[in-house]
Order: sequence, then C-alpha cells, then structure tokens
Amino acid sequence: MATPLIAFLTPVAAVTRAEIERLAPPGFCLIFAQTHARTEHVQMLARANYAVPAATWMDRDLILQAPHLKMIQKWGVGIDKIDLQAAREAGVTVAITPGASAGPVAEHTVMLMLAVLRRLPLAHRSLTQGQWIPAALRTLCFQLAGKTVGLLGFGNIARQVAKRLQGFDVNVIYHSRTRVDPALETLAHATYVDHDTLFAQSDILSLHIPSTPATHHLIDANMLSKMKPTAILINTARGELIDEAALLQALNLGRLAAAGLDTFESEPPPASHPLLHMDQVVVTPHAAAGVFDNLANIVGHIFRNIQLFEAGQPLPAADLVVATPIQK
Repeated sequence: MATPLIAFLTPVAAVTRAEIERLAPPGFCLIFAQTHARTEHVQMLARANYAVPAATWMDRDLILQAPHLKMIQKWGVGIDKIDLQAAREAGVTVAITPGASAGPVAEHTVMLMLAVLRRLPLAHRSLTQGQWIPAALRTLCFQLAGKTVGLLGFGNIARQVAKRLQGFDVNVIYHSRTRVDPALETLAHATYVDHDTLFAQSDILSLHIPSTPATHHLIDANMLSKMKPTAILINTARGELIDEAALLQALNLGRLAAAGLDTFESEPPPASHPLLHMDQVVVTPHAAAGVFDNLANIVGHIFRNIQLFEAGQPLPAADLVVATPIQK
C-alpha cells in the first residue's frame, strides 16, 4: 500500500518546513511547494492524496487535474480561494482549522488599533530620519480607552478580540447574522446591535466576516458614509470586503480618519498603491495569523484531520466544509 502523500501548496520558510516535518505523524510523506507557480502545483497534485493550501488558489481545473486527491485541508478558515463545487463533483472532502489561529489574529487586530491610534509608523519613521516630533504627534494620536469598538461578525476571532479588549476600558458592540447566546455576550462584554447602529456608533470598526459574493465590497462608499468621520477601519479578514477606491477617497476627503489593513483586494498590492503611503494607514502583509509559536497548534490541527480521514473516522463537524460519503 502506497504511503499517503500530503502536498503543502503555499511556500513556507525553511525553518517552518523543518518544524512541520518534525510535527508530522508517522506513515505520511510530505512535499512542499517552492514557488507559487501553477505548473508546480499541477505536478504536486498529480501525485498528492491530501492538499494543504494557505494562500494558494484551488480552482476547478486544479482540483479536477488531481486524480488521487482525497481531501483539501485548508491552512486556516478562509475558503474563498477553493472551488467547493468542483470539490463536490470530484468527491474531494474540504476541511478547515477553525479557531486554530484565532488568538494570533486577535492580537494582531488589537495591535493595528493601537498602531493606528498612536501613528506608530510615522513616529518610528520620523525618529529614524532624525526628526523629534512629540508635539506634532500629540495632535494626531488618540488613546484606545473610552472608544466604542464595533466588531462586524462574531466568530472565533472576533470573540478573542473582545476578550483581549477587556483591559482597555472600551465599549464593545457587535453585529452578526445570528446573535449569539446572551451568556456568551456577557462573557465577552459585548453588546449586540443592528447593522446600521454598528456603523454609526463605532469609533473603531473591525471586520471579521468571510469573503463571499454577498460580502464583496460590502465596505463601499455608501457604508463608509454611515461611519463617523473620526472613525477607524480595521481589516484582518479579507481584502475583498473593502472597495479600496472608496476607502482611499474617504481617507483623502476626511470622511474617515484612518485604517489598519492586513489584507488587500490584490495580494501582494503594488508598491505604488496609495494606501501603502498614507500616514493615517497602517499596513501589514496578510500576516495576522503568522506567528511561529502557534505553528504546532495549527499544524497539529491539520494533521489530526488528515489522520482521521485516512483512518475512515468522521471529522469534527465545525471543520467539515465539503463532505464526501465517508464523512457524511
């Protein structure tokens, strides 16, 4: 019987690869992409039984060209780059790792809030250029305490954000398609509000919803106009949620104060992108989940699901996105 082959389709650093190999369970063979080239992915999937994409697109043709593929195990929770219908047609199970990176992403979210409020890039850059501007920064910087933080979506990450904000003396409000249990709201110190109230009352609005056709450019000129001109927008979810042209216009016209962005419509964005060159915008390279000391947690989750599948055992219901007959 051939050894099951797991293909990690998104390139990782050498030290990360070594750690993944160390954590791998016995009885599996691992291969790693060296580039983002589609040709390499096609070659890997010609042999692979399990695919682990992170930022890699798994479109219809790629899935249907993988004759031995049994399961796509997403690194993370975003499935917007996986053709789920093609997976169903091919009989390929699709699973995610819910909650595995919620803590790091939540920390990054709060970091962006603080970095934007305190104009951290400007403070750092000016000092390294020989400028001493504490007086100017005093007129541009604000504290987090006393602010109303709005969370659009209230899944694992948003709840961890609410938890981490409890020591900052803020008012947390949220909106999601389904209101959570009141006991959970009490535990998170978060108050449910309707969609319009969230946009109108938030001093800081943080996005925690998936990218779907329904949420594409949800944050457009109309929705931005409903926010306070002093408000800050934070996005550690998906870049496609924001109409970047509308955001840029709102920032330039003073209809929105600032933004903290970890994700973009096109990744990586071009170096000339205006949002990368504004003092009131803090940007990071889709790195919110990327902390080394959480690697064992997320990789362990990935390998547990693959082992369960290989053994013919059911996957956790929360992890299962597309079920093949063995998983139903």
